[in-house]
Amino acid sequence: MTRQQLVSGIRQMGSYLCVGLDTDRDRLPRHLLSCADPVFEFNRQIIDATKGHCVAYKINTAFYESSGVKGWETMERTVNYIPSTHFKIADAKRGDIGNTAGHYARAFFETLAFDAITVAPYMGEDSVRPFLEYKDKWTIVLGLTSNPGAKDFELQQAGDGLLYEKVLKTAAGWGTPDNLMFVIGATQAEAFQRVRRLTPDHFYLVPGVGAQGGSLEEISKKAINKDIGLLVNASRAVIYASGGEDFATAAGNAAAAYHREMQQYLL
Repeated sequence: MTRQQLVSGIRQMGSYLCVGLDTDRDRLPRHLLSCADPVFEFNRQIIDATKGHCVAYKINTAFYESSGVKGWETMERTVNYIPSTHFKIADAKRGDIGNTAGHYARAFFETLAFDAITVAPYMGEDSVRPFLEYKDKWTIVLGLTSNPGAKDFELQQAGDGLLYEKVLKTAAGWGTPDNLMFVIGATQAEAFQRVRRLTPDHFYLVPGVGAQGGSLEEISKKAINKDIGLLVNASRAVIYASGGEDFATAAGNAAAAYHREMQQYLL
């Protein structure tokens, strides 16, 4: 998906919501457990209920990889079920030497039909370059994350700034705003104005809204740019809005609430 297509989809929908399909088999409604593929059936109903309120879906691959071959098959079925109008993110956080990264890129961009993948930049440009070589695909670099451990490295002083700032400035030069995004956690709201000054034209994938307590209003007011420039992810707050047989309806209602709020910030 191109940047123009992504921006157009956001403006047409009036939403920059990304729904995280971090589906934990242990949290599935009991009535789905008799299905041939309970996780896919859950995902299918969530997608059907939320696709009118979001522009993207993010699959955290760990929730599927942990089930082995069957998990991968479920992930592939899920990716293929997501409408082509929606941006598909593999939250895989890959990061390895160039030839290995090339195989990761092939796995998620060719074998699986994802539009984007999250990557860790610690090993430098050559570990990220293979992902950036794919036309109309996106590489989402970990920038400033929402977890408490961000203070261990990302928020440490490095030269004349913090380490995450060096990552942003350096990695921005590896690609362009048309094929490279950054992960910026919603719980780091106080940093968003600084982040936007460093990378004025890039999109951010923003986890941490909802269950982790990030403020959609604060993030939106500090970080929206001329092309919106945000994909705000909500996972548990949407997909586990209910644990009963009404789970899909509840998920749709939760996504609709985010959608309505986002429309206020797009005016």
